[in-house]
Amino acid sequence: MRLDGEQVWPLAGRPPSRIRLLPADGARRLAFGSCRASVAHDAAHVLTHGADVLRAYGGHLATAADEEWPDLLLLIGDQVYADSPSPEMLDYIKDRRSTEPQNEIADFEEYAELYRLAWTDPEIRWLLSTVPSAMIFDDHDVRDDWNTSQPWREQMAATPWWHRRVVSALGAYWVYQHLGNLSPAERAEEPLLRELMEGGDGGAALDAFAEKADAEPSSNRWSYARDLGRARLIMVDTRCARQLTPGDRRMLDAEEWAWLEEQLAAPAERLVIGSSIPFMLPEGVHLVQNWNEALCDGRWGPLVRRWSESFRQALDLEHWAAFRRSFDDLARLLAKLGKPVLILSGDVHYSYLAKASAGPIYQIVCSPIRNPLSRLLRWANVFTQFRIATLVGGLLARSAGIPRPPFRWRVTQGPWFQNALATLTFPDEVAWYESDGDSVTPIDSVRLR
Repeated sequence: MRLDGEQVWPLAGRPPSRIRLLPADGARRLAFGSCRASVAHDAAHVLTHGADVLRAYGGHLATAADEEWPDLLLLIGDQVYADSPSPEMLDYIKDRRSTEPQNEIADFEEYAELYRLAWTDPEIRWLLSTVPSAMIFDDHDVRDDWNTSQPWREQMAATPWWHRRVVSALGAYWVYQHLGNLSPAERAEEPLLRELMEGGDGGAALDAFAEKADAEPSSNRWSYARDLGRARLIMVDTRCARQLTPGDRRMLDAEEWAWLEEQLAAPAERLVIGSSIPFMLPEGVHLVQNWNEALCDGRWGPLVRRWSESFRQALDLEHWAAFRRSFDDLARLLAKLGKPVLILSGDVHYSYLAKASAGPIYQIVCSPIRNPLSRLLRWANVFTQFRIATLVGGLLARSAGIPRPPFRWRVTQGPWFQNALATLTFPDEVAWYESDGDSVTPIDSVRLR
């Protein structure tokens, strides 16, 4: 490809892109991960953020044999950090404006630059041009703690700059991530896309769509499903589709839940569920989140409710466990299926494998791609793996009268805290990889049984 006589693609020193179809019998391998901060790759940022494993993986595939290639790349949350921009992005913001929020993204133009910085590194750009990809957002694609609770939404609604921010965030997500998740038939039927392609600016139409998607989540579906041969991929929106009613919190509102039930019932030998936040946390953490939700709903009175809401937001107690009714409903449903269920997640900034007692139900977490926890938080999360943490969580849950989960589970591999990318090779072998900056090397691998 040439523009004004200058070759712009393939990039110098990179192989050409390829259009690669799924194998006739379905996907053979998926690569996945989450939480990638787009900072520079110089020595200073490697010291603070570690090596970018996705970048190294792109460099690896450029010379790898075809049998090493994934058939699909899943990015399952925090593809960009709108609330913690890189120094380069902050310079861009300061050159544009001096208004609030000074250290965060404010509008669509800044989101466009944020995505440009995230995806135009030569290795990343080439990787996304030749490996099919699918994505789903998590909170940092919009803002930390996005939709953690109704009080959080009320606090943000009272913030002067928030309305423009959330409208810009969802509009940019639709353009930069969601459109690529749709099938050709779905894109052809997408009314907003048809309107934008008719010509003109289109900004008002995009803003109106995004504003409604935030105010009325049932007006749009961000979740989607794909058949991968004998496996079925179901990517679930666990952020925008939440029902935040105190006393009846749900991870998915009624319409989204009905859609998920329909997808789970579709014919498939195994199910691969993408949920940006883990379904099965370490048991102690799960029980603490059960307890905190009950207190946020007023189980121990209004004063404790206010303290508990602050606790919920400060410690990010917002996973499936913090929406206990949804966890229990989905756990019972998965246990009845009687087929392998592989739940791929990120968010928590460490990687692990958990196995349910109720059958072949696995939680596979790979996080972060590039954004490691501090040493203190690593040790805090190591503590959650010990039996004493489960005992403490159980005591707290029982003190609030919370019933036991429908089944138990345990972490069988990990946790690992280094930057990582994982692969899932059918039938059901999982491997995690780290990087020194130039290559990828295995952390561990396991065959699911």
